[in-house]
Amino acid sequence: MNKITFCLSLLLAAVAGNAFADNSAINNSLSKIKLKVEDITSSQLPGMSTVLTTQGIFYVSDDGKYLLQGPLYDVSGKVPKNVSNKILMKKLEALQNQMIIYKAPKEKYVVTVFTDITCGYCQKLHADMQKYNDLGITVRYLAFPRYGVQHQSGKDMQSIWCSATPNKSLDAVFKGEKVSPIEKCKVDIEKHLQLGHQFGVGGTPAIILKDGDMISSYLSPKDLLTELEQNGK
Repeated sequence: MNKITFCLSLLLAAVAGNAFADNSAINNSLSKIKLKVEDITSSQLPGMSTVLTTQGIFYVSDDGKYLLQGPLYDVSGKVPKNVSNKILMKKLEALQNQMIIYKAPKEKYVVTVFTDITCGYCQKLHADMQKYNDLGITVRYLAFPRYGVQHQSGKDMQSIWCSATPNKSLDAVFKGEKVSPIEKCKVDIEKHLQLGHQFGVGGTPAIILKDGDMISSYLSPKDLLTELEQNGK
């Protein structure tokens, strides 16, 4: 090994060691309050790191002493932008092959909706699906069984997502029909539920826009289109 390579190796080891030490302080602090850490990255806040946990996104001082809960907004532009949920959008897009999608023929916008088959406003949103699609809005569904995956509604939603024809199954259930039980498949709606919690979903429907912003309520097709047009989303 030549001197340059040796020096670079020492430098990289030192950087990795410092990062490990910083992350250790954060990990130790969060473990005391029962937060399970998935990832730690730098943040836009000086002296603080962005910490993705199973319970959501937090901002923690590098010494592990102080904690803030998101979302964090960038207000430097004309419209405030949620920079916290951008981290979660990669996880959301990774679940695209598990989404039940109602694609607009002339697509202008795409939204992802956390839905629950026991939710009245989710049923209302679904009943308006043709109107959303006619306005150029594609709707992608992820499951968010509010009472948990072991509740009957959670089991029914698992069966819907595992169905050979999930769109037809979801249509039928929202019309009051029963779903044939299917216990297991490649889709795991518990991952949907966990991601929803990380986004901070507290109720359904929760509409996620392409930049990670969340609308925590039902919006009519026209109102949603107005929101999307005004914010360029």
